[in-house]
Amino acid sequence: MAKNVNVWIDGQHLEVPDDMTIIEAADKHGIYIPRLCYHPDLPPTANCGVCVVELSGVPVPKRACCTPVAEGMKITSNSKKLRSYRKTLVEMILSHHEVVCPTCAANNKCELQTLANNLGVDPYALPNILVMKEVDYSSPAIIRDPNKCISCGRCITVCNEVQTVYALTNSDRGINSEITTAFGLGMNNSPCVACGQCTVYCPTGALRERSELDDVWDAILDPDKHVIVQEAPSIRVSLGEEFGMPFGSVTPKKMYAALRKIGFDSVMDTNFTADLTIMEEGTECVNNLKAGRKRPLITSCSPGWIKFMETYYPDLADCVSTAKSPMSMFGVLAKTYYADEHGIDPAKIVSVAIMPCTAKKFEARRPELSDSGYQDTDFVLTTREFLRMIKEAGIDFANIPEEEPDEGMSFYTGAGTIFGATGGVMEAAIRSAYTLVTGEELENVNIMAVRGMEGVKEATVNIPGFGDLKVAVAHGLGNARKVMDQVREGLKTKGESPWHFIEIMACPGGCVGGGGQPFGNDIASRARRGLALYEEDRSLPVRKSHHNPEVLKVYEKFLGAPNSELAHKLLHTHYFKRSISTGQVVEEATHKHH
Repeated sequence: MAKNVNVWIDGQHLEVPDDMTIIEAADKHGIYIPRLCYHPDLPPTANCGVCVVELSGVPVPKRACCTPVAEGMKITSNSKKLRSYRKTLVEMILSHHEVVCPTCAANNKCELQTLANNLGVDPYALPNILVMKEVDYSSPAIIRDPNKCISCGRCITVCNEVQTVYALTNSDRGINSEITTAFGLGMNNSPCVACGQCTVYCPTGALRERSELDDVWDAILDPDKHVIVQEAPSIRVSLGEEFGMPFGSVTPKKMYAALRKIGFDSVMDTNFTADLTIMEEGTECVNNLKAGRKRPLITSCSPGWIKFMETYYPDLADCVSTAKSPMSMFGVLAKTYYADEHGIDPAKIVSVAIMPCTAKKFEARRPELSDSGYQDTDFVLTTREFLRMIKEAGIDFANIPEEEPDEGMSFYTGAGTIFGATGGVMEAAIRSAYTLVTGEELENVNIMAVRGMEGVKEATVNIPGFGDLKVAVAHGLGNARKVMDQVREGLKTKGESPWHFIEIMACPGGCVGGGGQPFGNDIASRARRGLALYEEDRSLPVRKSHHNPEVLKVYEKFLGAPNSELAHKLLHTHYFKRSISTGQVVEEATHKHH
């Protein structure tokens, strides 16, 4: 157990736990020590040296990110010598860096740019000794640009230690060291699941989403195309922060107004198909419970998780719900149900999804997701791309008058909106599964045990007529691995899973922490965005998916019933086994619709 020690930073006395590093102690007390490779969410790599401090009685500066505090320690965080060290280090980094700030995706968000400005470094006065390397465009979701990489190691740390995907590695040593993929074969020929957490934690824009903005603008400006847009739940709680609004502001109606002003022909909402997903997945779960199936049902709406499962747990593919994600359900309905309702040739419909997630770009390109007879989702924009679109259109987002979405596939319940936070899919499913089993309404719809940022959450919900429903929620693929290992072991040794129903989200925090969310997306900001979604849920008049009138209308007019033959054809899918070394499909995984 940690004990408190007395330290002094720049003459200020602090009492801090002895298991803290100097930089953690400084941050806790509002003392800023410059840093570049350090990130509070990740274990320190101590690669850059920018956070050096002086310790009384110690002849050489120490790195604050990895030096623990000790009783009586006297620390200097700013001096003429330290400023000189830091400035020289940043100059060395910039001399090996492609300085194209105005056109970089991370411009004004780049930590190297900010640090260089703060230290008064003039990048154009430095010799450039960068040897240009080939940019990796192999992935449909993520671009890796080694010319902007500063070898901070954050991407490797989050990929290997947090997500346990092991797609990135260091090659060579010393000055020739480079962050790359195994054998340099590119992101698309690695175990990368396209979750994009590397893009979130990259300080310079060396890792970024593969943009489809030009394609979307071309479609909008084509008079022969009918462009329909959907937006994921978490988008509405992350847009406002970019425009000076209070963090966690919920802005769906400003979002609709901006999309309409940009020129989309029809503005709908992914939250609608989140409710539809609950009807399909909830029915699937209830059928399992009634059949006494010993294998669990695991949610399927996170594409990074699905690819991770296909790579590392294909033997458990038949535990995963066959329901498509809300994005893909919307895509197929846009070119079938919506096209029929509005008398539009589906060949002229362009379906655009705005997602917090880079892996959705990969999902949209999965060849099996074409049950409409076309590619169901044509283009996926991340939150970051949508923000650039708003700025290009010159929209004053904070002050734009609110507007309603178009009717048909846009009404959503509180259950639909909490999909964006870890535990939200589980809570939404329980609200409806209870009614599907008992025929009665669940009175207390707030399932607090599955909320929050704990890595793995467990709960037991008593459902009359069934008994105790045991559920688990995991967010972040390292936590997903822990859960899946227990499922695999339980099935192997006892013939049954420890849980009946499991929610897994690839990104820490859920979709609010997706790989396409605004830069600077740390754990604390993810938690605040999640709370904002729960606040919207609490304020909505309808909070259960099975009461969504537009969902009920789709079943009545088109699909028939949840898990019907047509629903299975359009709204359900199948999975594959992938190579652990390359991520490529090896064979179709054994999977039957439940």
